[in-house]
Amino acid sequence: MLDVTINSKETFSIGQTDGKMSINDAIVDWDACTQPGGLISVIHKNKSFTAIVESVDKATKEVVVRINGQPYKASIKEPIDQLLSNMGMDSKALKKAEPVKAPMPGLVLKILVSVGQQVSKGDGLIILEAMKMENILKAAVPGVVKAIKVTEKTAVDKGAVLIEME
Repeated sequence: MLDVTINSKETFSIGQTDGKMSINDAIVDWDACTQPGGLISVIHKNKSFTAIVESVDKATKEVVVRINGQPYKASIKEPIDQLLSNMGMDSKALKKAEPVKAPMPGLVLKILVSVGQQVSKGDGLIILEAMKMENILKAAVPGVVKAIKVTEKTAVDKGAVLIEME
């Protein structure tokens, strides 16, 4: 069974029973066929729908499908994802924002963010000079800058907390 959440609102349990698709344990009677240009024609309860898959993100298991012009974002949880989530080990929980620490002793040259700022994975946070080289420390995961623990032009030791994230 797959758990599929549509537009972060409604979740459905989707599976197969006797070779037929079921949603929340109820057999769904529908027919679908592909059309030229990537369109999918679906007939359900004597109504016709036209769908097209706009994007697929395999890493996050998210699919965006446009049905009759309306976009729907489906987030998919496979059985292993459900088990990990129940154990508190889902990928979102594991990718929490850890504090940004100095990887080596150095001098804080420039702070590139401010408290409360939203950052994306890979955004530059701080420039640290070590051994006459400038190093840009970047966000490992998306988050919000909770606190900045240093000021520009100050020396820091290896492992010193520079920025706290949430």
